[in-house]
Amino acid sequence: MAEIKTGGVRMIPVRGGEYRVWTKRVGRGPAVMLTLHGGPGCTHEYFECFEDFLPRQGIEFYYYDQLGSHYSDQPEDIGLWTVERFRDEVEEVRAGLGLGNFILYGQSWGGMLAIEYALAHPEHLKALIISNMTASIPSYAAYINELRRRLPPEIQEVMEIYEARGEYSAPEYEKILIGRIYSQYLCRTNPWPEPLARMFRHMNFQVYNTMQGPNEFIITGNFKDWDRWADLHRIQVPTLLLVGEHDTMNPADIAEMGRRIPNSRVAVIPGGSHCTMWDAQEPYFEALLRFVADVQSGRFAGALR
Repeated sequence: MAEIKTGGVRMIPVRGGEYRVWTKRVGRGPAVMLTLHGGPGCTHEYFECFEDFLPRQGIEFYYYDQLGSHYSDQPEDIGLWTVERFRDEVEEVRAGLGLGNFILYGQSWGGMLAIEYALAHPEHLKALIISNMTASIPSYAAYINELRRRLPPEIQEVMEIYEARGEYSAPEYEKILIGRIYSQYLCRTNPWPEPLARMFRHMNFQVYNTMQGPNEFIITGNFKDWDRWADLHRIQVPTLLLVGEHDTMNPADIAEMGRRIPNSRVAVIPGGSHCTMWDAQEPYFEALLRFVADVQSGRFAGALR
């Protein structure tokens, strides 16, 4: 019987086959990349623009919806939503796909997960790309609340009133988040690209709320104390650190990560925010593709800061 074609889609068993997660291969090429989406609880969908840039440069990449995300199984057990279990899941997915000597790309929460994986399983990595993620949640919290303090005092006062009541979904509160903050620091295109908007419609808030908290400012979830500053020197593989000029992550933090990771390169993307792959596409992918080309050719030697 001939092999059934699936358009690159494979469901990978995790936790001993108890659950399955969705993956899809895009393109074929000598460079192989596994992508880790943000959230937690988001989907791969906002990476769809990668298809216009990576395959034409010989990069074969894999979408992957983490457990709980829209295209994968979505169990109700909140005990599954921990950094350690997600890190172990990445290794299960790598083994299930048969990847070795591959490039690991992680964005936002996915970048945090990529750091965890690189520390636990460096033997499988050819290179690492950490996009729009600092080395600790306390560092992130300090900076995003600095951005918040730049808002007019009357706006901050309204936010505090709703937060004191726990009314995080109140229309006026959400209007401030989206209109005043997310439009400046999360994605600066107007309107938002359809894949990004679709991803938010598919978001699993049980996962997000358990690990992060109610929103980007109120960080009460179980990863609130995560901090890897002291461990970054252990990451030895070629590493690219990407951050937007107007990111929710502090560009100064990313520069410091570059000083601590021995074999790294930092690219601050002009005009970009947290979703730099959308609002500063050309410089973002230029930096990413140059890094991959340098790694593949053996020319990588840091710099580009």
